[in-house]
Amino acid sequence: MTAIVRALGALIAITFACAALGQEPLRIGFLTVRTGPLAAGGRQMEEGINLFLKERNNTLAGRKVQIFFGDTAGQPAQAKSKAQELVEREKVHILVGPLATFEALALDDYVLQAKVPLLPPMSAAQNDLAQRKQSDYVIHTYGTAAQAMYPLGDYAATKLGIRRLAMIADDFTYGHEGAAGFHKAFEDAGGKVVQKLWPPLNAPDYGSFIGQLKPNVDGVYAGFAGSNPVRFLRAYREYGLKPTVFGNPTLADEGILKNMGEEALGVYTASWYAVDHDTPDNRRFVAAIRKEYNVTPGFYTAATYTSGLWIEEAMKLVKGKFEDKAAFVKALHEVKLDHGPMGPLRLDEYGKPILNVYIRRVEKKNGELVNVTVATYRDVSQFWKYDAKAFIAGPQYSRDYPPVRFAEP
Repeated sequence: MTAIVRALGALIAITFACAALGQEPLRIGFLTVRTGPLAAGGRQMEEGINLFLKERNNTLAGRKVQIFFGDTAGQPAQAKSKAQELVEREKVHILVGPLATFEALALDDYVLQAKVPLLPPMSAAQNDLAQRKQSDYVIHTYGTAAQAMYPLGDYAATKLGIRRLAMIADDFTYGHEGAAGFHKAFEDAGGKVVQKLWPPLNAPDYGSFIGQLKPNVDGVYAGFAGSNPVRFLRAYREYGLKPTVFGNPTLADEGILKNMGEEALGVYTASWYAVDHDTPDNRRFVAAIRKEYNVTPGFYTAATYTSGLWIEEAMKLVKGKFEDKAAFVKALHEVKLDHGPMGPLRLDEYGKPILNVYIRRVEKKNGELVNVTVATYRDVSQFWKYDAKAFIAGPQYSRDYPPVRFAEP
């Protein structure tokens, strides 16, 4: 009798083990950029998510994880086709990416139709589905293009005394909305924007644009992404311009800073991530990235590593049962991170994050260019200091809004 009981017990154990082995893995679709001017950021994105999954042996909440990559080339149409391919051919359960705001906007309708959650590392300011609460499937774990620029505009005016400023930025959604956020906060703090220039994303040369910049301003806002910051800052210094440069997270991000020289010194940027953020989690993250890839992590690296943390916490909330799609999507909205490299992070009622923004200045230490945090603005929301309902109802940030009210001939 004992032998029979033991045999039955062994059979039950084997059955449960087989069932566990037969569990469907969580499939993550990852929209990256491997070609084109934004490829440097795509590489960082992949380093962040790959490190995260390696540290967890490709297992979250007891479920195995598979990841599938799609190269969007930084093109909205290709971003949508790659998302469709990942969802319909690879049957992914969640999408991470794409890199650029204008790519993410191209996916809004599709993810709503397909009912597959999307975690983009960058988001538009006013004109996406998540803010207008039309889709529960877009979960922004990083700030809007304008969000980090509000504190930077405020800092430039109130702490550095910048009064007159010219703006130049990539002529696409991320460039428009980042510039708009800086513009709005800077003027609300007493500054004046006297000029705006919009070079195309693939501009072969910035000389003709830099030649148009007004040399007698106190500061210049530069909103560039991908490899464009290197070319812009070099040309800026070659032309001998002296005004202090302010820029978006990607202007002097660690992924591009390593390719710069003296032209980057003194540049101010703002970001949701600071490599010198002095917490145990961030110190471990920086050490792990340096060991694994021999590079210093920047925003995109930290962003997708945090995407992994976000998915992990949601998986814990549903006890690994991501097959319950409604519960999984609900859990993705309920996550609150008090750990990880970026600091505390939670979502507002519109599915966008409330987080710290770090003001950094490029300095040279031990012969190496580094971003040094000079100020921290805590718990910054997508609305900054503005009323949420009025903000959403007001004009959308764009190439032409806010207007240049103080334009000078």
